[in-house]
Amino acid sequence: MEPIHVNSEIKPLKKVMLHRPGRELLNLTPDTLDQLLFDDIPFLQVAVKEHDAFAKILRENGVEVVYLEDLMAQTLDQSPQIRDQFLQQYIMEAGIHTPKWKKLVLDHLNKIKDNKELVLKTMEGIQLKEIEHDRTNSLVDMVSEENKMIVDPMPNLYFTRDPFATIGNGVSLNRMYSVTRNRETIYGEYIFNYHPEYKGKVEKYFDRYDAFHIEGGDILNLSESVLAVGISQRTSPDAIEGLAKNIFQNPNTKIKTVLAFNIPNTRAFMHLDTVFTQIDYDKFTVHPGILGTLQVFEITQGDTQYSVKIKEIKASLDHILEKYLGIPKVTLIQCAGGDRIASEREQWNDGSNTLCIAPGVIVVYERNDVTNELLRKHGLKVLEMPSSELSRGRGGPRCMSMPLVRE
Repeated sequence: MEPIHVNSEIKPLKKVMLHRPGRELLNLTPDTLDQLLFDDIPFLQVAVKEHDAFAKILRENGVEVVYLEDLMAQTLDQSPQIRDQFLQQYIMEAGIHTPKWKKLVLDHLNKIKDNKELVLKTMEGIQLKEIEHDRTNSLVDMVSEENKMIVDPMPNLYFTRDPFATIGNGVSLNRMYSVTRNRETIYGEYIFNYHPEYKGKVEKYFDRYDAFHIEGGDILNLSESVLAVGISQRTSPDAIEGLAKNIFQNPNTKIKTVLAFNIPNTRAFMHLDTVFTQIDYDKFTVHPGILGTLQVFEITQGDTQYSVKIKEIKASLDHILEKYLGIPKVTLIQCAGGDRIASEREQWNDGSNTLCIAPGVIVVYERNDVTNELLRKHGLKVLEMPSSELSRGRGGPRCMSMPLVRE
């Protein structure tokens, strides 16, 4: 079995990567919420229980659950050289550039001998007071608070959908929209370069060093031959065009068409998967707010190498999906049934962000009770998970999961 195999949003999920929320959430403060892309501070103790309930639902339904922090620790276990290279790069990407502080932070991290503990620490961030150094002859120390973060936390990591995306037998290792999140993709870089399960075995269709930003929440595998990507607040049209060119040039891919969906550029419509996800062969959840405004473009191979053809598709969303999926009828199930107040409320709490683990079997947040009841009426098997704290990060079950293998 290939280490990465995902050419559908709905085929039975066999293996998924999660990140269990950690102490990085404790380093969120009201003053840093905007910078770190949160609207509120989740209560870690409860968030972990909710996340464990999510993992339990997946395991009970035959899904192997692996964790980002474990894969990264196993990667660092390969050699002291890989560990040292990672730490040097991590410190540089954290914005620490003076030789004195590079050495101080490196020495601090090297005191952590267990690689999993080290990985969790790099996710958590580092406070000034943790670093042992002479504070009596430093102007920075004299004007800085002890609790100052000298390395920011990565609180968005439990949304494992975004730093990379699985496409067929390969990945898009993403350049994220914000500086805060772009640091997260270092873990994917090391896992795919050095972890024995993935090293040399995974096609790379996009790289974190590319010029334009793209995030995994905007990437949907509609079929073996059709990929959907959202033009959104966090994914640029330039990145989609580059991704399409890279895919079409790769002899091992079966993707022939990339559909680019231009969605509103707002926090509520952050990614394509917050407004539109596939939940069965012929059913999709959708936020009613995009139905009248959506632009869709077809991207295919051009007449010359590394060129593409692009045309706008003038049709309704259901007719576009019917055409490209090759099915006679698609049902769009509107978040909260289209009721304006309820749909806006449940959309904010990711009512459209469902994780399909088999055709017609979906994991959802229990708090979106109007939408969930509607999904049941349409014949879906709805598996509800608790979500009072996890939802504060503005992402649902799909955002919190990165499928590695589907049937």
